[in-house]
Amino acid sequence: MYRARTRNIEVTVTPRFMPEQSKPRARQYFWAYTVEIVNLGAETVRLHARHWRITDGEGREQRVDGLGVVGEQPVLAAGERFEYTSGCPLETPAGIMAGSYEMVTDAGEEFMVEIPAFSLDSPHDVRTLN
Repeated sequence: MYRARTRNIEVTVTPRFMPEQSKPRARQYFWAYTVEIVNLGAETVRLHARHWRITDGEGREQRVDGLGVVGEQPVLAAGERFEYTSGCPLETPAGIMAGSYEMVTDAGEEFMVEIPAFSLDSPHDVRTLN
């Protein structure tokens, strides 16, 4: 579990490798990750957009930007939480994801919330030490 807190918005990510959706011989690896967003502050906020940086085990980076998450732009009043699950395919048996959410208050103020960096690990990732 990976956690970050920005301006009273807490983001927790739990990734898991999905062997039943992966085909290592074809260089296809798949992870699911569950994100929980909790509003620990006093002001109501809306998740407007997401920004992801996905880096595979060979250092190739992909950026994913879009409105909302899983087709929603959730509104979180004080004390409320939102949880969703999504997925990430890679051609390597390991990688790293990190990013941010664009949030907007009821007053129209925009701010960024950190999504903690988290590792995408699989049992197929074999690293050697020199």
